[in-house]
Amino acid sequence: MSDPNDLTAFLNEAWQHLSRGVSDSRSPARYPTFATVSPDGVPEARTVALRAARQSTACVEVHTDIATPKVSALQNTPLAALHVWLPRADLQIRLTARVEILSGDAVEAQWAKVPVGSRISYGTEPLPGSPIDHVFDYEKPAERARFAVLRCWLTEIDLVHLGPQHRRAQYRDTDDWQGTWLAP
Repeated sequence: MSDPNDLTAFLNEAWQHLSRGVSDSRSPARYPTFATVSPDGVPEARTVALRAARQSTACVEVHTDIATPKVSALQNTPLAALHVWLPRADLQIRLTARVEILSGDAVEAQWAKVPVGSRISYGTEPLPGSPIDHVFDYEKPAERARFAVLRCWLTEIDLVHLGPQHRRAQYRDTDDWQGTWLAP
């Protein structure tokens, strides 16, 4: 274990977990909770799959169907929060981000990496969230035009470690991710 007083090591540990979430589908960091605020001002949270995590640019990415309510929410207010709980590490990671919605030609490289069997996640008819008469009264054609990437430019990271002695730190882009210890 690294020095518990080392803010940089604490932040690096969080990024290691996020990176593992991208590469390992069994990692709890793979499926963060993604929260937005609807155009009506209602908080909305859902589980997403983490598809990229780059510490060098303080950016994480998730994929979505462009017709989902979360995209409408982000078009209205381009801010989101992500939450990851890592039970084995006793670590909570909270991320706050400005979100850029990418689609069309800008996401061709990401689309090419989506397994063929997973492409049905993009193109639900009727549109996601629409009322239907029967439980399975929908279709899931794979529609490349509905694929989008949510590029989340992090503005804040809040880490809480719930070990024998709890530790909490906050990191912000405005202070070049130097970090500050907080009371847990």
